[in-house]
Amino acid sequence: MIDGMKIALEEAQRAFEEDEVPVGACIIQGGQLISVGHNRREQKQKITSHAEIEAIQKASRVLGSWRLEGCDLYVTLEPCLMCAGAIIQSRIRKLVYGAKDSKSGVAGSVLDLFNKKLFNHSVEVYSGIYEDRCSQILRQYFKKKREIGEVAELVEGARLEIE
Repeated sequence: MIDGMKIALEEAQRAFEEDEVPVGACIIQGGQLISVGHNRREQKQKITSHAEIEAIQKASRVLGSWRLEGCDLYVTLEPCLMCAGAIIQSRIRKLVYGAKDSKSGVAGSVLDLFNKKLFNHSVEVYSGIYEDRCSQILRQYFKKKREIGEVAELVEGARLEIE
């Protein structure tokens, strides 16, 4: 069986190595890996280049549809508002995430958009999977940024408490 969170963590490591905020994601359907993504906002200079959106766009191309019904999204950090909208609109079946984002997470931390009956699609949500490992890579990244005197721009996860 494919471990989606391990794949998402590998993608987060790729983001770390590319000097991006280390968030990784993957989409699995029927036990098969469909797509992966990691933050590429700095690289692409696009605000929408979050890990979840990168993975959703790739999965849509692979499957030939924007409707990703039956697909599960694994991501290392609780989604932001923009990514939550994309998850709901693309009809993702299940969201599994690792670290909570107490400042901008909308899957239970700041808001809970996935539990609202306001939308035409609901998403199953599972949180805290490999939470320590997912938080650790974010802490590592921001510690490195502080050590070299760089101030990282606030992106999903940058506001994670990293004491």
